Amino acid sequence: MKEGEMAPDFSLQDQDGKVHKLSEYRGKRVVLYFYPKDDTPGCTKEACAFRDDIGTFLKKGAVVLGVSKDSAASHQKFRAKYSLPFALLSDSDAAVQKLYGVWQPKKFLGREFLGTVRSTFLIDAKGRIAKAWSPVTVDGHSVEILAALLP
Repeated sequence: MKEGEMAPDFSLQDQDGKVHKLSEYRGKRVVLYFYPKDDTPGCTKEACAFRDDIGTFLKKGAVVLGVSKDSAASHQKFRAKYSLPFALLSDSDAAVQKLYGVWQPKKFLGREFLGTVRSTFLIDAKGRIAKAWSPVTVDGHSVEILAALLP
């Protein structure tokens, strides 16, 4: 996905089974972040940074939504363990990740596989991608997004 393009709409369930449609967030800015796996070191650090900065995101009129292949039950545990104040959406078949181009070949310890490339999309109030980060470096990423959310 490129900046300026319409963000693909989707419909995913969160940790409580509530369905979220991107189109329902029109009029608000959305920080849509894709991450590989609940309760792993990098993903926890990223989620906790969003948690710690949530007040500033809300003041700037932005909603944070996390997306991974994990189940709703996994999301519930992850969210409760770290007191995450935003929805975690379950994309178990990676359909939305494929739409956004973040489901890609990866290598780890000489093994090749398909997986989630940590990525974030800032979607404007009209549903367009205002800014995209991929791949993401976890350290300082939340602050980087806040800087892109001009008043």
